[in-house]
Amino acid sequence: MLFLGFSAGLPFLLVFSTLNARLADVGVETATIGFFSWLGITYSIKVFWAPVVDRLKLPVLDRLFGKRRSWILLAQAGIATGLYLMSQTNALAAPETLALFGLLVAFSSATQDVAIDAYRIEIAQERLQAALAATYIFGYRLALLVAGAGALYVAEFWSWEVSYQVMAALVGVGALTVLIVKEPEVNHFAAAQDIAHRIEEEVEKRSHLPERLARLTGWFYAAVAGPFLDFFRRYRELAAAILVLVAVYRISDIAMGVMANPFYLDFMGFSKTQVADVTKVFGFFMTIVGSMVGGVLVVRYGVRRILLAGAVMTAATNLLFVLLAQQPPDIAALALVVSADNLSGGIANVALIAWLSSMTSASFTATQYALFSSLMTLPGKFLGGFSGIVVANFGYAEFFLIAGLMGVPAILLVLFMMRHGARLDALAPVKHEEDALVK
Repeated sequence: MLFLGFSAGLPFLLVFSTLNARLADVGVETATIGFFSWLGITYSIKVFWAPVVDRLKLPVLDRLFGKRRSWILLAQAGIATGLYLMSQTNALAAPETLALFGLLVAFSSATQDVAIDAYRIEIAQERLQAALAATYIFGYRLALLVAGAGALYVAEFWSWEVSYQVMAALVGVGALTVLIVKEPEVNHFAAAQDIAHRIEEEVEKRSHLPERLARLTGWFYAAVAGPFLDFFRRYRELAAAILVLVAVYRISDIAMGVMANPFYLDFMGFSKTQVADVTKVFGFFMTIVGSMVGGVLVVRYGVRRILLAGAVMTAATNLLFVLLAQQPPDIAALALVVSADNLSGGIANVALIAWLSSMTSASFTATQYALFSSLMTLPGKFLGGFSGIVVANFGYAEFFLIAGLMGVPAILLVLFMMRHGARLDALAPVKHEEDALVK
């Protein structure tokens, strides 16, 4: 899981902040850079093709490697191919072509995430899942360090072409791992799958549709409609407010992140090695510290209080970037602001994940969490696409101010949730609710 986590984390920054740094470094306009952030939307909509990855067997590859490993290998082939093609593309002369190759990387990476998550859940018993998840996250964080700071270092001393070729070669770490490990034999978490089959059977019995159409309708209900209906039936009048909060909680953080590297390199004038040292290496450890602190605080004070603290801190740290944009370049000031940003981001992220996890049904855990995580990032990434236009027309200080103000709705909605805390607790899902759900 350490190496599979590394494989999952490697492509992410290469189509996000590292790519933005490359575009800014070669002179691509900020408005164009902003639109490149839409590549990240692929990660936010992976839930739409997750059922295909879960159920479809790939010809030939499935017989050789099994369902999970065959999908992971296919996705890794797409990632390596896309990264190599990106290394061969002139970003200034052919940004559209670069975007298409970036889309191949992002789509393949999101597909790999779905397949690896399924592999992790099916490979071991429940008592080992926490250890597997923790190891996976550590590998993922290491990959972010390599794809962030590592890619900038290689680009500084060689070129962006060599940097992306090295990253394409590192995909082999995950591919070799898949070739060595075994395919899962038993799904230890088949409760939701069993429910899906029971729902499909119910639809077939009660409908007057042809057999194939009835089966397809039942599959769609179980895989897609079921999790939504379960959520809205359970949370009732609070469901809409919950979904809006999930959608806006990270808008401020994600929208600001699109222009971070162009701000450091283009506007402030820091070198790629300075940006790598402060934002990638030092920032990596500050994020880990923030996550640990967030976990302790959630246990000590409860998830909703820390959810509020995280929302306030995230919005406030954007205001620190407003001050930074108005000062001459100072590496110490950059380190201070980045520390505050990563600490608050770590705390906020842990609180949000804990809160979302507490609201998922035991019958639809994977699907509902995938839906939450998609909604959690989609609005921020969509609005982030316009960040370059805001910077070009108003400036970085004004952009960071707007990004900070975008965090206000999240603060207000968390306060609303805290006022209705007792109601939320009463409506929270109970364990082993499969029979009640089917009835």
